[in-house]
Amino acid sequence: MAAIALFVHADRPEALKLSAELINRLDGDGHQIRLTLESAEAVGRTDLAHQDDDIGQKLDLAVSLGGDGSMLRAVTAVSDYEVPVMGVNYGSLGYLTDIQPEAASDAIERFLAGDHQIEERIRLSCRLDDGTEVSALNEAIVEKVDSGRTVNLAVHIDGDFFTSYAADGLIAATPTGSTAYSLSAGGPILAPTMHALILTPVAPHTLFDRSLVLLPSSELVIEVLGGRSAAVAVDGRSLGELGEGGKLTVSVSDHPARLVTLGQRGFHQALKSSFGLADR
Repeated sequence: MAAIALFVHADRPEALKLSAELINRLDGDGHQIRLTLESAEAVGRTDLAHQDDDIGQKLDLAVSLGGDGSMLRAVTAVSDYEVPVMGVNYGSLGYLTDIQPEAASDAIERFLAGDHQIEERIRLSCRLDDGTEVSALNEAIVEKVDSGRTVNLAVHIDGDFFTSYAADGLIAATPTGSTAYSLSAGGPILAPTMHALILTPVAPHTLFDRSLVLLPSSELVIEVLGGRSAAVAVDGRSLGELGEGGKLTVSVSDHPARLVTLGQRGFHQALKSSFGLADR
């Protein structure tokens, strides 16, 4: 029997209804079910509640029922344990969530039968000066705090100073995150299974405004210059602010995300659907 965790978007009634159905079916088949604290309260099954920091231990599968945000939370909670994550799409874009709700039960059965593939995506290891270290599937951002004023940021690559930017911010992104904030700032679209780091400036006040695509072995250090503080966020989670001399160090994590695919929709098809690209 398998241990399966559900990460459910608590504000989507359809996702809550499906999660309750899946719990009844999987529990009836003898599988062990785990829920995040938020999901357990929303579904009304607090007896299945687990903390995020231990939900991935000895887990066979994590299932996200929501949008890409729910998927990011699931990946963050279980990827250090090398647990595969299946995304059931209740969002709008669906870059990370590959399975439609009506196919969720069958998809889990296929996974348990071994009829699936695992797609590995690199994650970022993000470290602050105070020792805080978190991982990101999409991006780490260092950006201005004061509206209408730029922040000065220096970039070091593999221990060498590269250049400094007066900008709204800098984005360090994975290939998976290339279709998120980095894309909005003019960055390139990379196939999500590539191994690379992307550095994209946001509204830089400089003639050099291009993104950099770097080797996955690269280490980036973003340092705050001058008297203006900068905010740090990782996959949408705020990590606080950095003052003058504060640094964010970014490198590729030793633990990639392991996403379950069933050979349904490829990356090119997801792009076409999300951007409304018509066949010609």
